[in-house]
Amino acid sequence: MPSMTQPTRPRHHTPEPLEDVVLGVDTHKDIHVAAVITTTGVLLDTRSFPTTENGYRQLLDWASAFGRLQRAGVECTGSYGAALTRYLHHEGITVTEVNQPDKATRRRRGKTDAIDAAAAAQAVLSGRATATAKTSDGPVEAIRMFKMAKVSATKSRSQAINQLKAVLVAADPALREALSGLSNPKLIRKCSELEAADDTAPAAAARHTLRLLARRIQHLTEEINDLTTRITGAIAVCAPRLLDRYGVGPDTAAALLIAAGDNPDRMGSESSFAALCGVSPVEASSGKTQRRRLNRGGDRQANSALYTIVLARLRWDARTRDYVERRVAQGKTRREAIRCLKRYVAREIYQTINPPKSTAAPAC
Repeated sequence: MPSMTQPTRPRHHTPEPLEDVVLGVDTHKDIHVAAVITTTGVLLDTRSFPTTENGYRQLLDWASAFGRLQRAGVECTGSYGAALTRYLHHEGITVTEVNQPDKATRRRRGKTDAIDAAAAAQAVLSGRATATAKTSDGPVEAIRMFKMAKVSATKSRSQAINQLKAVLVAADPALREALSGLSNPKLIRKCSELEAADDTAPAAAARHTLRLLARRIQHLTEEINDLTTRITGAIAVCAPRLLDRYGVGPDTAAALLIAAGDNPDRMGSESSFAALCGVSPVEASSGKTQRRRLNRGGDRQANSALYTIVLARLRWDARTRDYVERRVAQGKTRREAIRCLKRYVAREIYQTINPPKSTAAPAC
């Protein structure tokens, strides 16, 4: 008996959901090498892209074609990878800062840009890299650039002042005696008022050199004052209460804000900020000796800023001096007491730049 064919129902193709993928980038000055892996660690592809706006767009489109991209591991997020990090943040990608592979892993696996890019993605996938990258797209980034310019201007001014005094030591006795005994501001003003000389005699050359150095110092002083004003204004935008803290000035506040970044909420707690500044206690106990030592890691500029704040409080704040005397009486050294003070100041600064969010229900 012939079999009857049953009519077949049309099958509707259901698209499979996109698989999650992780991006890793090995950054360089002119090109970035990217790698994409799956959530099981399988390497899908690697490719190089130029460090241009169009190159960043091509990189993201290429990586997104493999699946749903939500995480990326990027090397050197504060230098070569800063612009790419900002671009990925604006596109909603969570960027994790990745350190270079250790030497043992590099010897075992070899060294190429593609291997480093894949290792960056693996570091994010495995959880070895957990530090959220700085966004570098707000007032703190402006503070960082102003601070960098101010530091170089301050160094140049100090060098010019030293050169001016060195020239004055060997100058003609009449000129040296006319300028002796003056304070630095008066000395610089007097030297800037010296007449320019076309003569090549040593006395005339000394007068001309003093005039040039003094005017350079005046220009650098104006530049430093302008940068200080700009830094103070930027601090008032992102952390208006920071400069109200005892012993905190524009330079120390800038160093601490630069360490925290434009997204201080990336640090989960005040202990994370303390570790970032190198003031978290480190166990150094052995046998019957139970103690903690100074932390020699972390951001040394931020650590120096905390030390400067503590020194100011030790000089002018009676409560701080009483605390140190009490801890020394308990058996701690003065250095250990100052280490404790730096930890307390770090807690205070963290609560100022990253205040707790209010949990109160909004009014109806």
